Amino acid sequence: MLTYTPTQSAVGRPAYLHIHGGGYVVGSAEMDTPFCTELVREHDCVVVSVDYRLAPETCFPGNVEDCYAALLWLRDNAQALGADPNRIAIGGISAGGGLAAGLALLARDRGEVTIIHQHLISPMLDDREPADRHPFTGEFVWTRESNHFGWRSLLGKPPGSPDISPYAAAARADDLRNLPPTFISIGALDLFLEENLEYARRLARAGVPVEFHLYPGGYHGFSFTASARVSQQHLRNHHDALRAVFSRPATAG
Repeated sequence: MLTYTPTQSAVGRPAYLHIHGGGYVVGSAEMDTPFCTELVREHDCVVVSVDYRLAPETCFPGNVEDCYAALLWLRDNAQALGADPNRIAIGGISAGGGLAAGLALLARDRGEVTIIHQHLISPMLDDREPADRHPFTGEFVWTRESNHFGWRSLLGKPPGSPDISPYAAAARADDLRNLPPTFISIGALDLFLEENLEYARRLARAGVPVEFHLYPGGYHGFSFTASARVSQQHLRNHHDALRAVFSRPATAG
């Protein structure tokens, strides 16, 4: 777990729990240091990046429980870090976005921590292979074969099996009510396009405020090509959404 804080001391800052991507099988907290330091610089917030255990060495629920432990740690140590324990947002990229979505469900159901926002960038939400495959998605970077391997590693059994926990695959949740306001962004060529669209629809139907962005021509991870116009638009939307979240006054927990 890595902690990033502004250079100037203060109290009551917002906090952001970040969860890295990597298909549940690779990655580390360190790899998203540029992303986390930019959050600190742009939003004057405290960021904690989770170094959760990876599959297949650790299957579900090890990863989401690691994230939940980090969330509790952030809440308990927020004031020492100059942050407000009632102003914690969570988010992640790809598998990290899927973990953030599962973590939001877990936090809601356990009732120990209040989350003010979930920020899901190309989140990996559904282990099930759709019967009607999209003809244009999943050709670049993260393919159906990669996806099957990631889910199989995480679950310890074939993806699409019955009785998969929604804390592992958030799209499996029957009830999405009372989740925090949500930002979802996805590229039009991303394998996760339709599961992201459906999750956003279901969140809105459950009364959850949703900000959804779809980027034409965007493949999985397109935003890392910083010079592309579509990536720059995503960056603006990403920061504008967090700026709006962090500008809201705190609500006592």
